[in-house]
Amino acid sequence: MPANDQATSPSEGSGGDAAGYTPRDLYDELLDDLLYDPAIGRATMMGYPCVRLAGRFLASYDHKAACLVVKLPRERVTELVETGTGDPFAPAGKVFREWVAIATLDRELWSTVLAEAVAFARQSLGHEQ
Repeated sequence: MPANDQATSPSEGSGGDAAGYTPRDLYDELLDDLLYDPAIGRATMMGYPCVRLAGRFLASYDHKAACLVVKLPRERVTELVETGTGDPFAPAGKVFREWVAIATLDRELWSTVLAEAVAFARQSLGHEQ
């Protein structure tokens, strides 16, 4: 889980034009854009709202830490953590190595990692990106 318990205010974001949005608002808006794909749908995971592609989890919203949580290749998760862009996702203290929590409220960043999560989920299903 991210060390930051508070949501990053839109003015503290890294410039991705999230002004006027709460983290949950941005999550919901970006997911609405993904739901045009009939293989993608809303669900829950460990009590968190999430989105799945053909049954595979790809993203979630951690309401306690007010952050986006996405499933990506381990190497990408490591990169995001090492650059300070993300934090390990560790509910109940267990680190999920293919999941990263992104607390910075940044539309461009969130959109990018969501697209990466969709591509990763498709790849795991054996589909071309």
